[in-house]
Amino acid sequence: MPDHWLYSCLSDGLRQLEIPLSDTRQEILIAYLRLLEKWNRTYNLTAVRNIGQMVERHLLDSLSVLGLLRGRRFIDVGSGAGLPGLPLAIAAPKTEWVLLDSNAKKTRFLIQAVAELRLSNVTVIQSRVEEYRHTESFDMVTARAFASLADLLQRTAHLLAPEGYVLALKGKNVQQEVTELPSGFTIVTTKRLKIPGTESERHAVIARKEPR
Repeated sequence: MPDHWLYSCLSDGLRQLEIPLSDTRQEILIAYLRLLEKWNRTYNLTAVRNIGQMVERHLLDSLSVLGLLRGRRFIDVGSGAGLPGLPLAIAAPKTEWVLLDSNAKKTRFLIQAVAELRLSNVTVIQSRVEEYRHTESFDMVTARAFASLADLLQRTAHLLAPEGYVLALKGKNVQQEVTELPSGFTIVTTKRLKIPGTESERHAVIARKEPR
């Protein structure tokens, strides 16, 4: 599939999401997809095989929450092929990101992608989330298809700054999860997302760590 078609799909989707991104940022996003397509043939990083569908189901899906980011330091847990953290880091170069995953082949891909794309604001860590320790807390945890909301909050609480946030990308059945929060967290917002080019129902859930 030619790059000009991918750029057109991405640009149209960004306009619908009302996200202004420079041509340079869009070029980096497409370069990331090309790397993902290449590595996916061998390492099975994503079930999405068609690069055109990757624009919608990976890039636009991830970027749909760009306006919901809070703070400067972020950690994307269970990052997998870098979603949603890598597209968000590309779109917001003044933020700092850690992409965390326990799978060696996925972190190898992420390390290569960060190097080839020359992303100075991204660090890749191979670790289980419960075992990862850090020197500075994070303003927000992001996750897509990682765990139930309650499980996600419990497993990432040690990563958050006081009153830090967790942003979870979820499907359509979020109400039950929202009612099963562990103590110490409150829901800030639940937002339905419309992803250009897809019919699937998506929600962003933001929870906040309560002050002690």
